[in-house]
Amino acid sequence: MKTLVFAVIAAFAINLGAAVDPHEHNKVVCYWNSTSFERPGPGKFQVEDLRPAASLCTHLIYGFAGINADSHEAIPLNPNLDTGAGYAFYKFVTQLKRTFPDLKVYLSIGGNADPDSETHKYLTLTETQEARSKFIQSVVRLLTEYEFDGVDLAWEFPQVKVKKNRSTWGKIWHTIKKPFVSKFKDEKEEEHRNGFTNLVRDLKAQLRTRNKALTLTVLPHVNASVYYDARLIAPNLDAVHLMTFDQVTPERNPKEADFPAPIYESYNRVPQDNVDASVRYWLEHGTPGGKIVVGIPAFARTWKLTSDSAISGVPPIVTDGPGAEGPHTTTPGLLSYGEVCARLTESSVGRLRRVGDPSKKYGSYAYQPYNSDTGADGIWVGYEDPDTAGNKASYAKAKGLGGVAIYDLSTDDFRGTCTGDKFPIVRAAKLKL
Repeated sequence: MKTLVFAVIAAFAINLGAAVDPHEHNKVVCYWNSTSFERPGPGKFQVEDLRPAASLCTHLIYGFAGINADSHEAIPLNPNLDTGAGYAFYKFVTQLKRTFPDLKVYLSIGGNADPDSETHKYLTLTETQEARSKFIQSVVRLLTEYEFDGVDLAWEFPQVKVKKNRSTWGKIWHTIKKPFVSKFKDEKEEEHRNGFTNLVRDLKAQLRTRNKALTLTVLPHVNASVYYDARLIAPNLDAVHLMTFDQVTPERNPKEADFPAPIYESYNRVPQDNVDASVRYWLEHGTPGGKIVVGIPAFARTWKLTSDSAISGVPPIVTDGPGAEGPHTTTPGLLSYGEVCARLTESSVGRLRRVGDPSKKYGSYAYQPYNSDTGADGIWVGYEDPDTAGNKASYAKAKGLGGVAIYDLSTDDFRGTCTGDKFPIVRAAKLKL
């Protein structure tokens, strides 16, 4: 009898130890958008480029898988890269754990990488038990076959429409290339919220028995108060990653540039459009602080400055749509941190004037004014740098939160061209936790 009692106690202790998160308050969650492999020249990010980051990150999230609209199953979005004989990135990424045994590797689904504007498959999937079950079974198969440690739901709920007075509460986090712009009005919001709650509960029940994790990525400009019943889903989630950036973007706000990822509300702005407001919402709705992870962008949002723009650069500032594309990211309105920092040096072509953030509230920006002599357009750049990334990590630590999430590794200075250190934004954030 005593032997049985001791065995039960020992088993309980083992389970309790397994349930303890060793990174409850110092998570460094690193997203990698695998399509960055297809960028030209020095912007091309390969699997081997992950290795310097793997020693810094506690979690690596592979983006992105999607959903088959007909079968409701989770599927690779880029089979040639993800599972094909040529590259098979799913297997290569999870094999990083052989060298970095403490690294957890998750597969993310959605993330605005999955075209959804006509089928609304991320809504219809939640509506029936049959569809949810097919999805869950397919997720379990993917995680098992490719040895992922968990799945991240970056669910593509409809984004909130832009308000005239500068943006909104949330936005889909933008897979960096093609923003999902939706004019769709969801007439079944409550049904979809309840269906998603059931999906999270049932998926976690299947993953729990397999020792797999389940996390949620709250994409920018998705209305959390509509689609997430925080009190019911939080117990079934290992972490909630708040993508608290892109509060303004050149696509959604073409005529006015402003801080895209402020920590706190600034004067005469929408009160909800900042990190602190998002964090407080989830805390006030029952989510433990250790499960909340603050998103930090490693990319910049850019706007075109014209003759109508002020020469001071102080935001908000009149603009005319997205700024010119960079040589690596080749996307109007977007620059990687590596592209930004290369233009901050004295000798750089098209040098930017940097304005820091001594208040530690709003973020850095840089600009090159419109040239009235030549008629050349200028550019305004709202971006994260190592200092501001460190400020956000310090905020997360002071609030007792779970850590930070960097989106994404391919837009950090992964080659170390600016300071000699690879992944300076990841490093700076980790240092402050």
